[in-house]
Amino acid sequence: MVRTASKSSKSLGEQAYSMLRHEIISGVYAPEQPLRLAQLQERSGIGFSPLREALTRLTAEGLVTSESMRGFRVAPLSLDDLRDTMETRIFVETEALRRSIERGDDDWEARIVSSLHALGRQNERSHPDDPDSLAALEDRHRDFHVALISASGSRRLEQIVDNLYLGSVRYRMPSLSNLSSTPARDLMNEHGAIADAALARDASRAVELLTAHYRLTADLLSLAHSDRMARSADGAGRWALRTPPSAEP
Repeated sequence: MVRTASKSSKSLGEQAYSMLRHEIISGVYAPEQPLRLAQLQERSGIGFSPLREALTRLTAEGLVTSESMRGFRVAPLSLDDLRDTMETRIFVETEALRRSIERGDDDWEARIVSSLHALGRQNERSHPDDPDSLAALEDRHRDFHVALISASGSRRLEQIVDNLYLGSVRYRMPSLSNLSSTPARDLMNEHGAIADAALARDASRAVELLTAHYRLTADLLSLAHSDRMARSADGAGRWALRTPPSAEP
């Protein structure tokens, strides 16, 4: 009986974690919005203990903040944080990429090729008005970048990369639905060039291309979010994201 209860609690904790992580990343909750346990329980039907466990995990990942007497809140967003996140990704992922190019075998090469193909197919299917297809596109995008550094030989390094991804994707997701308003950019050509350099074992070229790819992303996201803040309803420069389901009419 004790084992069953523990397993059930763990399952609910994972469920709460996945739900909240997805909603924070996709912008359902505004930055710095309180995450009150009572409201989360009412909306999700999950108990306080699994929810608290999930929020604690998200705090460790930097998606949630926790303060004494104030409880949990969605982590803030800022242009400075966006730049810092992307530059840190460059610093960490270029090292992981160099190691993968040096150590990668046939399976690593196959993973890059297959993930690039999947990204291209999903890119063809995605539409700015279809949130599910955009979420799938982001998943394929992440798979490709994970494939690039998957032969680094360092689990710790890959965990750091994953945490940095979580920080950067919060800035990407709100902009995916505004693809028609962003400057023309051939993302598949950028990713293809990075893959070609990696598969050719040209570490210098691959690092150069990955760095340029992330810095261009940072530039475009900065423009998009600056525009979003300027057009926000209250005019106070806050991030105009969607309200959580419990607050919708």
